[in-house]
This record gives sequence, C-alpha cells and structure tokens, in this order.
Amino acid sequence: MPVSEQVKTITQMLDEAPDVDVRASWESLWGILTELKDRLMAEFPVERHPSSEGYEYYEAGGFEGSLNTFTGPTAEWLVHSWIGNRSASILDMNITVWLGPHIDVPHLCLVFGTVPHLFHYSDLIPRRDLAVSKDYLQHYYEGENAAYLAFRGDERFTWNVSHGTYMRAILSPVAHSYMAERNPDNIEALRGYVMQRFERWLDLVRTAPPVPEEERAALRARDHKLRELCYTLDPMNVLAERAMGVETAQKMVGLRAGFEQLAGR
Repeated sequence: MPVSEQVKTITQMLDEAPDVDVRASWESLWGILTELKDRLMAEFPVERHPSSEGYEYYEAGGFEGSLNTFTGPTAEWLVHSWIGNRSASILDMNITVWLGPHIDVPHLCLVFGTVPHLFHYSDLIPRRDLAVSKDYLQHYYEGENAAYLAFRGDERFTWNVSHGTYMRAILSPVAHSYMAERNPDNIEALRGYVMQRFERWLDLVRTAPPVPEEERAALRARDHKLRELCYTLDPMNVLAERAMGVETAQKMVGLRAGFEQLAGR
C-alpha cells in the first residue's frame, strides 16, 4: 500500500533522495531567518548567552550548523540556528522566540527545512489552555484565522504530519506544517506567509497588556517546562543522533533549549 506524502517519516523522504545538494535553498531560507533575527534584535534588548559562544559555525560527525542564543527581558530566550548537511539533502533551520512572563503573547516558532523537499513549520505557541481560555483564543488567534486558512488552501503546499505525539499535542489552531517542491517560487511564497505572520505577532507583543505580578511565576514555570519538552521530544533529534552520536546530539539539544539559562546560569 503506498504511503501518503503527508505521513512519510523524515527518514523515508531522505532515503528516497539522500544526496541532493541543497546549498542554494539554504542560502535563501537562512537569509529569511537572519533578516528576522536582525529585526528582533533591533526590537528587543538581548545579549548573547555564553552557552552558545563558539558555535557560530560548527561541525560534528556528518553535520554542520550554526547555533546562536540570546536572552533579555522581553525575549527571554531567542534561538537562531541551523543544522544539517548542505550536500546531502537534510537541513533544519529555525528562529524561535520564548517571551518573558510579563506578557502572555504566544511564543513564536518559525522553521524551514529540506528533506530534500521543502519543509515549513510555524506556530504561535499557546501559553494558556485554549480549550477553556476563550478570551485568550479570540485575542491572539482569531486575527490569524483568515491567513491560516489562505495558506492551508494553497495547493502548492501539502500538510505534513509529525510522527511525534507530543509535537502534535502542542499545535495551536493556526499551526503550519507543510511540504512542497523545493523551488524559488515556493520559497518566495513561504517568505510572504512568514513575513505576514511575523508582523502580526510583533504587533501583538508591542500592544500586549501586562500579566498581573502574582501570575508571572506560574506562567514562567509553565513556559520553562514547555521549552524543555519541545526540544527534548522533537523527533528530528534522532537524525542528529545518527550523524553526530547520541552524546553530542543531546548536548546540542541542551544548548538550543537553554538548559543553563533555565538553571539560572
């Protein structure tokens, strides 16, 4: 029985085309994320976290990449990173902003990848229980609904299902997870969708009402647990473990998740 493209594993996709040179795609996609990183750093006061010093470019096993982490009062943890093999099909590139507990705007996660098909995931990660927080849902997600439906209806992009049950459990109602042919037109379309989402999210941050002081400790504790689980339970970690070895891959996961910062170091 043929396997739908929607539910193929990353390993299956790579096995079908394991040695595609994706340098041109990396240059375009990493350029988009770097542009957004520069805008974030201009918007929010952050400093580079010492745990990622020396990882501006690194090689380990068959993988290479760049890991850049920052921290500040509004963007409590900002990650701008990529990992993969540009001559052998696989890339995972992301920018993620974990906000501080003085506001409860959803966290922002934007991911591009190649397997070697073009992959895109983005979400506004909820910080409240959407099933019972009606006002939160309406305030932060209703404004995204039309754009979400427009993207979901774009026939160039096929929905992709994560094989990780945890990763599916944290999806918001406006999460994007798509595969597409890897070509300049589709990359440009993704750029348009991502830039629109980024602008709407940034406006929410700028206009966010403050969280009451007495609620902030609980919100921060939830944020930190969410952050830990998002990184440690990502099914993509298996590919890094195969290429870099379990010990090195787990170290890189800890650096991306900011375990030192979570521990107050």
